[in-house]
Amino acid sequence: MAPTDRFVAETSFHVRYAETDAMRIVHHASHIVYFEEGRSSYARKRGSDYASFERSGYFLTVSEVHARYIKPAQYDQMLTIRCWIEEMKSRTLTFAYEIVEAASGEILVTGWSKHICITHDGQVTKIPDAWRSWANT
Repeated sequence: MAPTDRFVAETSFHVRYAETDAMRIVHHASHIVYFEEGRSSYARKRGSDYASFERSGYFLTVSEVHARYIKPAQYDQMLTIRCWIEEMKSRTLTFAYEIVEAASGEILVTGWSKHICITHDGQVTKIPDAWRSWANT
């Protein structure tokens, strides 16, 4: 369940046909793409964006990802991705997610992704202060 004690970004969209399998059910890999959309939306709603983060000399590389599939989503269904920061350390950041049916709020998928901040030359580095200020707020 999304926390009530910190910022949670929400973004809604319709499932596209290309994201489904032969049964018109969202393919499991598409949910990882939805997680990415959740992260991007989170950054934009916090007043930044990932493209600017990259231009400033950093990447957040994915080191782990987990998804728990509770109920399938289907073609053209309206979904909402909820995203928040679950944990932030000096060099790592963990986002958590819920994908819900937009109208009912029923949880379809939960998950998280852990990221390590690196420079463009691949060196592990501290997460910039502007992003670190988002922790637990």
